[in-house]
Amino acid sequence: MRWDNLMLSDESAQDALFGVDDVISRTFDAPEFRGMTFYEVRAQSIINKVPGQSRMPFEWTVNPYRGCSHACVYCFARRTHEYLDLDAGIDFDSKIVVKVNAPELLRRQLMSSRWAGSHIAMGTNVDPYQRVEGRYRLMPGILEALRDARNPFSIVTKGTLVLRDLHLLREAAKVTDVAVNVSVGFVDGALWRRVEPGAPAPRARLRVCRTLTDAGIGCGVLMAPVLPYLTDSVSQLEATVCAIAEAGARSITPLVLHLRPGAREWYLAWLEREHPELVSRYRELYRAGAYAPKTYRQSISARVNALARRYGVGSVAPGGARRAPVRPTVSSTSTTTNPKAEQLRLL
Repeated sequence: MRWDNLMLSDESAQDALFGVDDVISRTFDAPEFRGMTFYEVRAQSIINKVPGQSRMPFEWTVNPYRGCSHACVYCFARRTHEYLDLDAGIDFDSKIVVKVNAPELLRRQLMSSRWAGSHIAMGTNVDPYQRVEGRYRLMPGILEALRDARNPFSIVTKGTLVLRDLHLLREAAKVTDVAVNVSVGFVDGALWRRVEPGAPAPRARLRVCRTLTDAGIGCGVLMAPVLPYLTDSVSQLEATVCAIAEAGARSITPLVLHLRPGAREWYLAWLEREHPELVSRYRELYRAGAYAPKTYRQSISARVNALARRYGVGSVAPGGARRAPVRPTVSSTSTTTNPKAEQLRLL
């Protein structure tokens, strides 16, 4: 694999250098890791600078893993595996790079006189609480280093394993700014099994949100991604926002699917197998590039924001009791029978 003299990265080519001699491949004889290989490496740097042209609202990231067992068919990070001479499809899902020295390296970098204490975002490339974190346990040391340095940080995750570290999150929140967001784009259980086969169920993620909020760690929800023609109907958006409100989310941020190279090919191949009738419509919608048209994205945001206000996402009644949301009259697990008609109602 092309790992020697190669800059690995999350959002750019500015991550750690891996020497071939430092890579140890490992497999585990456990059902949850069947067919997976883990490459243990010792990174030379763990705090990554986000390129200036990025749309991300943060400057620095930490990612202890590369590749992700969640196996989300739309994951925008898939192409980063190609930098390792691995493919953006099955290899991304099953060949995971583990930066085994991430906690100690982060602690050292945080203590450097050159580090200014800027906010650090985690979960921006792949999930730090994916399944194998239960074995490698890198995040406790990372959180301890951030806590001890009083360095502000945020986490985005689909993983329920984040609750294992709740005590560390609470300790860190006493001395610095801590933000946690769970990613839940929809609550359709049947669709979840097809597009996010390795991730915890959407309702399980929302229970994480409720637990964090009840523990005093305000948790937001990234309603991401909204999948055109699959999860963007009026009824589906309402069911998802209602479930998010019931989970006590302090905020909701809708994000429409974007298809970067690597993810685009993998997702469209999945679409060809599962929903061939939608392939031409996707090619038309994304003909200009990775992002859906601005008018479409704005229509989704407007609808979700209106629903969030209706269901009181982030609002707290006097006395601290959260206003009970009004349940939608539609099923939260059914897919629309006429997605085009439903979508037109959004525009």
